[in-house]
Amino acid sequence: MNLGKKISLIGAGNIGTILAFSLSRKKLGNITLIDKVKGLAEGKCLDLSQSLSIENLNTQIIGTEDISQIKDSDAIIITAGIPRKPGMSRDDLVETNFAIMNEIGNAIKKYSPNAFVICVTNPLDAMVWSLKEISQINKRMIVGMAGILDSARFKFFLSTELKVSMDSIQTIVLGGHGDTMVPLLRFTSISGIPLSEFIKKNKITQSKVNEIILRTRNGGGEIVALMKNSSAFYSPAASAIEMLESYFFNNRKILPCCAFLEGEYNINNLCVGVPVVIGKNGVEEIVILDLEESEKNELMQSSIAVEELVKKCKKLLV
Repeated sequence: MNLGKKISLIGAGNIGTILAFSLSRKKLGNITLIDKVKGLAEGKCLDLSQSLSIENLNTQIIGTEDISQIKDSDAIIITAGIPRKPGMSRDDLVETNFAIMNEIGNAIKKYSPNAFVICVTNPLDAMVWSLKEISQINKRMIVGMAGILDSARFKFFLSTELKVSMDSIQTIVLGGHGDTMVPLLRFTSISGIPLSEFIKKNKITQSKVNEIILRTRNGGGEIVALMKNSSAFYSPAASAIEMLESYFFNNRKILPCCAFLEGEYNINNLCVGVPVVIGKNGVEEIVILDLEESEKNELMQSSIAVEELVKKCKKLLV
């Protein structure tokens, strides 16, 4: 059945497969799953399609190794790339994953220049920048999935420590998707009550909050160390879907995403995690928070770390 929208998923690894499974049940559109490994996407899509028949769902899922099949996509989610292994940082992936982004970026430019693009591949901020440069896509039509995931991890750890429902916690994490990410404690609340009030009342100590910040920054690495041969996939997929739904349904959600900045937060020509409004036109607004000096400094340090990776990508662009 033709559901109208076309969603292309590039990369049939764990995240890509979870995305295909979840999106097929949400009926957001027909799905094309693409992977260079011969037979991988086709086999997974055959299995997924047969599972849909059990639930009497009619989403069309096609698997292919042909990147040109992204043609005329409404949305593209990119998960292709090598994942981290134990002991590796996201930054160790730059050269290999840049080469993959180069191929994908050129394909987007040729076959689907008007799609809304969500990148999940690490090192996230540098890969989003590279995709934008190579594809020459409108800056408002490309975002990176990072801040939603980082904020979700921070929220989960706080919920566990405070023994409160996760849906009562509001928080936001800015900056690069890595060790320099910036959880904003001043903008963290529990049912509208600032986190600082819980610290004052000894419901949680500042040292424990600091531990949670550190654990959040190492959230992906912790999972890699436990699973050995894989990185996280359920939570990144769920994060990408939240972004896609806000775009398709014009929800205009304020979400922390990696977006291209041109002076906002005093950051120029970099893709860094900031709060944005995602609606039918992509990134419709970059939300400017009134940061304190220490928060500004942390965000600037994070952007400097991103800039160092982008410098490596610029050399590879030649």
